[in-house]
Amino acid sequence: MAEDRNVVPGFGSDNQAGVLPEVMAALVAANAGSSRAYGADPWTARATKRLRERFGGDAQVAFVFGGTGANVVALLAALRPHEAVLAADCAHLAVDECGAPERIVGCKVVQVPAPGGKLSVESLRPHIAHRGDVHRAQPRVLSISQSTEWGTVYRLEEVRALAEFAHAEGMLLHLDGARLANAAAALDLPLEAFGREAGVDLLSFGGTKAGLLFGEAVVAWDRAVAERLPFARKQATQLPSKLRFVAAQFEALLEGDLWMRAARHANRMAARLAARLERLPGVALEHPVEANAVFARVPRDWIAPLAERNLVGVWERDRDLVRLMTAWDTRPEEVEALVDALPATWDAPAPSS
Repeated sequence: MAEDRNVVPGFGSDNQAGVLPEVMAALVAANAGSSRAYGADPWTARATKRLRERFGGDAQVAFVFGGTGANVVALLAALRPHEAVLAADCAHLAVDECGAPERIVGCKVVQVPAPGGKLSVESLRPHIAHRGDVHRAQPRVLSISQSTEWGTVYRLEEVRALAEFAHAEGMLLHLDGARLANAAAALDLPLEAFGREAGVDLLSFGGTKAGLLFGEAVVAWDRAVAERLPFARKQATQLPSKLRFVAAQFEALLEGDLWMRAARHANRMAARLAARLERLPGVALEHPVEANAVFARVPRDWIAPLAERNLVGVWERDRDLVRLMTAWDTRPEEVEALVDALPATWDAPAPSS
């Protein structure tokens, strides 16, 4: 992994990580000369072919700039203005996209309580009780995050159960895969396990957090959604004219399962960090560490100095809850350095109840 650092490493977000060397090399190679614009280039053709081979030959693929854009494009292709998306109350599209789905798609986002970030059939049933009521937005898309915003992971049977429920209720299942690589690595499953064979109708495969400079891929199987996807991408301002610079990165990420190796490393570093933290007085892990996220409650007087040094992300200040993210380039010695940087732990008070 990375040998040299120009900045003090932080654990505030996996978006802070650098770019995989193989991906950077692919970008440089794609920069040699000119090529056709708007996806009519060989890099986009090859990357699309590889994703279709992974997810299913008839899948529609649309490369976009980032995660919010990927969600907006997917929902724009799937929803009409009177329809709603059901999502966890912690879902990125519900709380961290500045209302982009509502503003751009014109849909209603219904937030469903999701302990640990995971939805269940039981939690969803009350939110479909008013189907057909002209006074209510009609649920059409069920969206789940894999891995979740709390770093937990849906097992394959859980995804299938949600897909079965969604389809029985006339809904599509959307999977926000900003960290799909980490979830797949955690479960030791190939990408295609979370596609059509799991009942997923459309998803995003996140590249930015997986080691790209930028870029996500929206993949759709539902025929109507697939037909609208290219136009939704353009309307949502997510069609890069020099699309080869996104596609070339995905081509490199898929080569030799680089995405899996990078995600496995990030997950291992999160497990290592969690093991070190949970042995410290005054620290309590909030959720099981299943992917590359660690949520911990820490002594209150730690939070300001840690946040100032970008060592953590402050998640819920009133509960003394912080988030620590690992990435493809996190090194074991950085984990140890973080623990060594914590304020005097031997007399730290327990987190407040």
